Amino acid sequence: MTAVIDKPVRKPRPWAAPPRPAWEEEPSKAGLAGKGIALAFACLAILFPIWIVVVTSLSSRKTIDEAGGLVMVPKGITFIAYQELLSGGQVTRAAIISILVTLVGTLFSMTVSVLCAYGLSRSESFGHRWILMTLLATMFFSAGLIPTYLLVQSLGLTDSYLALILPSAISVFNILVLRGFFMGISQELIDSARIDGAGDLRILWRIVMPLSRAVLAVITLFYAVGYWSAWFNASLYLNDQDMMPLQNVMIQLVQRQEAPVGLGQAIKTGQLSGLAIQMAVMVMALLPVAVLSPFVQKHFRKGMLTGAVKG
Repeated sequence: MTAVIDKPVRKPRPWAAPPRPAWEEEPSKAGLAGKGIALAFACLAILFPIWIVVVTSLSSRKTIDEAGGLVMVPKGITFIAYQELLSGGQVTRAAIISILVTLVGTLFSMTVSVLCAYGLSRSESFGHRWILMTLLATMFFSAGLIPTYLLVQSLGLTDSYLALILPSAISVFNILVLRGFFMGISQELIDSARIDGAGDLRILWRIVMPLSRAVLAVITLFYAVGYWSAWFNASLYLNDQDMMPLQNVMIQLVQRQEAPVGLGQAIKTGQLSGLAIQMAVMVMALLPVAVLSPFVQKHFRKGMLTGAVKG
């Protein structure tokens, strides 16, 4: 009879690498297929409503009546809705106002945010710690809507385009992201520039900003989208309908079912469908963001993660 010898159990070596978590393992083929299917459904859920909006805006009144509302399959593409909207009426004026407010507001917000963030990133700047604490306090405590309205009114900003920019010009979150990125820039590089005789503004313009293109692109997009999509300030501080931006005209058209000035007669005579006009205004409001986002998308990971981790 053969004796059975127990094999000694190997103890794990103390220097052996610990087992990796399940989420760090190489995915199986079934896992990859499942992720692909889930991603396809997510893209479909996002793109299908946009497809319906675009197709409906390009459809004739007859096609919309035959479909009973929203159109999924294009038939007889026509640009009459866009031609009427851009013919110089209320929508054209509102679009121009939104573009100008977005450009001027984004430039002003970026200028103030960059200067503030750079000053707060330098430990030798005067009162930077108290200013930082004050800015952080505004993220958690707010005076409220009524004091803000009274302040804007006392400054004489009601019924002016400055009321669309100044009340929401600065985002403390964006300043903190910029500050974190600026603090990650090598101090030796800045000190060498000071030895060569460069001042703070020249260092910021020639050294800091060229090294911060990624985070500047991301923050610029944040401000631009915020100004382009803003509607609350206009509804609160503006009484003149001719000064309303595009988002407020879209609210009047979609929610209140009010036809823009110059289009009411065209809808009544049957030349246009009110639904096509609504969808066309939505496309006009969505188009700038959809066009600009892909160009800034590559900077999102570097700009946001670096600004969030550093400092």
